[in-house]
Amino acid sequence: MSTRPLGVAVVGAGRIGTLRARLSAKHPSVGFLAISDIDPSRAQALAKTAGADFSSGSNNEVIERPEVNAVFVSTPEGEHVAPIIRALELGKPVLVEKPIALELGDAQRIVDAIRANDGNLRIGYSRRFKECFLRAKEQMNHGRLGTVVGGLARVYNSRAQAFSILKRDPHATPVLDVLTYYVDLMCWFLEGNRPVEVVARGQHGIFKKAGYSAHDVTWAIVTFADGAVINFGVSYALPAQYPTLGQSDRVELLGTEGTMIIDDDHMDHLIYSEKGIPHAYVPDHGVPFAFLGSNTAGDWALGDFWGPLGNETRSWLDSLVTGAQTPHCRPDAALVNLETTIAMERSARSGQAVRLPLET
Repeated sequence: MSTRPLGVAVVGAGRIGTLRARLSAKHPSVGFLAISDIDPSRAQALAKTAGADFSSGSNNEVIERPEVNAVFVSTPEGEHVAPIIRALELGKPVLVEKPIALELGDAQRIVDAIRANDGNLRIGYSRRFKECFLRAKEQMNHGRLGTVVGGLARVYNSRAQAFSILKRDPHATPVLDVLTYYVDLMCWFLEGNRPVEVVARGQHGIFKKAGYSAHDVTWAIVTFADGAVINFGVSYALPAQYPTLGQSDRVELLGTEGTMIIDDDHMDHLIYSEKGIPHAYVPDHGVPFAFLGSNTAGDWALGDFWGPLGNETRSWLDSLVTGAQTPHCRPDAALVNLETTIAMERSARSGQAVRLPLET
């Protein structure tokens, strides 16, 4: 342990927890790995796959292990609060999957726990770790666009993935669970210039017929403190055989001295196979034609995992050992992201503008 100082607990053995665990197991500074899940057999199976040292059906049992000094919380969104707070109470740094919570009250409980315990929490907005967005942030840091006056961020995906998310948690709508990535990116690019008003519209159809309250399409205009206006849009209701394997998105920034357009639709790498291409997020779903590179987290290639989630995981573990600063989302920014997406849903339901910040 003197040369491998990290003991890592991964709470939640689902798709993202599996990636976090396997990446942690390969990290040169990780000397102990524990896995938990409400289904102990799933925790045990992942522990075997990843070569973990311990598994349990109790989240607290792995968080409280004396060997553990860093915690990934990869549970469903509505179950973030308890494991985060327990880890913070024990003085253990946490990286939790986005969003920080689905409700403002839960997010405030987490923020209160950070303050009470002088805690270290980061939120897994892994789009920050995709190369095109890292490059964009570098340009913003240099002020090459001047003052941003407007922009666009929109993202599309197929209903196959949306139904998988909604089945896991019906409150994890495309706005709260997906568009939040792009709210985070825009707030990161316009750092220090927070949203103050939201006007949104949504259209019910496919998801409502299936028994969910989520809109098929949501568009929002968000005004920032200095008057900048950003258009956000999401549709996770495209046909199930639509060729994206994750997020197909586009981001545009319009400034007084420049413009930046980020085309992330992944139409530059196409594949057609009569054998079918598996969907990483929906295991029983495949498509004959696909946009390679559209898997949101990244891709397995040549025995290792590459892409935003891999970059994010390794960067966080590195920072715990070296103390280096990283681009990870901090709790105050995550709270703004949550408020903004909740405001989008409120505005879409009411047809009225919603002012920010919201009251808890």
